[in-house]
Amino acid sequence: MIVLDTHIWFWLIAEDFERFPSSWKTKIESEGRVGVSPVSCYEIALASSRGRLELPCSSDVWFDQALKPSGIELLSLDEKVACQAVQLSAVHKDPFDRMIIATALIYGDKLASVDKVYPNYPELNGHLMERDKSE
Repeated sequence: MIVLDTHIWFWLIAEDFERFPSSWKTKIESEGRVGVSPVSCYEIALASSRGRLELPCSSDVWFDQALKPSGIELLSLDEKVACQAVQLSAVHKDPFDRMIIATALIYGDKLASVDKVYPNYPELNGHLMERDKSE
């Protein structure tokens, strides 16, 4: 399974493919399971309500289109994810990023993100999707 960070999910649905490595689109589309954390729904809804992100429709309608029809699974935010998020290295304190990272570690094999802080988490070693050498 590939877990998408919030920005990757948004760009994928918006077909803004130049914002992330070109090889990732094919990898994501060919993956058996692709998921997102419920935290990503919160981040998108919040950014939209504050005018920092423009959605083509209301957040709830956008989620209806950006999940099941696109084949993206909404993963659980359960006690395992909560405990993993708390136990992560103290790289930074953003609780939303920590929950997304924990979701990837619990449910996924790879995390698709271009967040420059994530490589500093030793727990993500081998779990971050890598860019092809040509990108």
